Amino acid sequence: MINQENSISRTMHAMDLIAERHKALATNLANMHTPNYRRKDISFSQYLGGTSNVLETKLAAKMGPSPVTVETSDERVNPAMELSEMQKNSMLYAVAVRRMTSLITEMKTVINMGNG
Repeated sequence: MINQENSISRTMHAMDLIAERHKALATNLANMHTPNYRRKDISFSQYLGGTSNVLETKLAAKMGPSPVTVETSDERVNPAMELSEMQKNSMLYAVAVRRMTSLITEMKTVINMGNG
């Protein structure tokens, strides 16, 4: 049986991580003309990769190879790439929101059945 509390906690954490990545991507765009600015990104797939949840496994495949870390690189900020990554990130967040909604709906159904 699936532990609902654990699923909700993991989904909530995934949503937080996706939001942090979105902030990093936005910061890259805001600083693309700042001298000596180094592009940043957040990767957290190791956290998600150890799970059996389909959503988390898909997120892990999309988000990169390491746990929650801020990675910097020597590459210049490419606005088109940052916007594309932001769009992908937004879609992942929408999937996580749908997962959370589904978990809450399941819990409400169980509660309502218990009251009947």
